[in-house]
Amino acid sequence: MYLNSNKGYQYIRDGRAPIPKKEITSRIMSAIKAKNTKPELILRKALREAGLRGYRLHCKKVLGRPDICYLNKKIAIFVNGCYWHRCPYCNPSKPKTHIRFWSNKFRNNIERDKRKHKELKSLGWKVLTFWECQINKRVFKLVDKLMIEYNSR
Repeated sequence: MYLNSNKGYQYIRDGRAPIPKKEITSRIMSAIKAKNTKPELILRKALREAGLRGYRLHCKKVLGRPDICYLNKKIAIFVNGCYWHRCPYCNPSKPKTHIRFWSNKFRNNIERDKRKHKELKSLGWKVLTFWECQINKRVFKLVDKLMIEYNSR
């Protein structure tokens, strides 16, 4: 959060993360979004082009609030950023400072993802996870995978 002061804008921290050594790092981290990320937008565009419409975004009615879901087919799609969710395909880099904090953060993200998937599956949902690197390289292959699942339900 930025507050206006006599000397320009001043960044006010919320205390959830350690203070980075460089201010530019703080600005970059503050700009990261949780919704409507670039991979989500790429995937949604590909879904529209393939005729797979009727999805809901970040639906509060669905446990775990998947990024995209088809309520009538009980299909939940999570679009995971490689860095934040520790992609098993592209082996993202690790922070060089505040290692303990970030290790805990990443581990908690992974555990939360597993818990959400398990809970949704127990309710009869098909859960798909699409990784940022997969979307960037071969989004239409992922759409084909979803199409097969969509038509089988």
